[in-house]
Amino acid sequence: MPQAFSTADLFDAHPDLLQTCDVQFRSFGKHMCFSGDCVTVAVFEDHRPVLEILETKGEGRVLVVDGKGSLRVGVLGDRLADIAANNGWAGIVINGAVRDSSGIDALEIGVKALGTTARRGPAPNPSSSGIPVVIGGATVISGNWIYADRDCVIVAPHALNIA
Repeated sequence: MPQAFSTADLFDAHPDLLQTCDVQFRSFGKHMCFSGDCVTVAVFEDHRPVLEILETKGEGRVLVVDGKGSLRVGVLGDRLADIAANNGWAGIVINGAVRDSSGIDALEIGVKALGTTARRGPAPNPSSSGIPVVIGGATVISGNWIYADRDCVIVAPHALNIA
């Protein structure tokens, strides 16, 4: 279900509590605004660890993927985003690239990524899940809450009252 809040308003209300991801994300998917507690994964040019997590029950959570800023290989495409949407993930934030962006745009999910590419990774690479990741100066820990809209991705240590 699409959400409605403003990261700017949330930041104004909680400036000492929130971190901002200081990178310019692009928005994909039908949900421009999404939030939820997060799960983290660090990968490099390998979509397989992302798929493994998205195949689990999302329960309204947000997957935060530290793709090391790589724009060479997409770590999410329309197939994986569809799996995420069907499994109840609220959104995905990627410090890296997606592929099949037109297909992602047709799905009931929110995705933030640095950019797009056509390339997929040919071989598995090492990955780690559930570890702290740093994206755009913000340290994200599994269990933090992510709030994303067209303007920004912000990180909170817990759920905020956005009513």
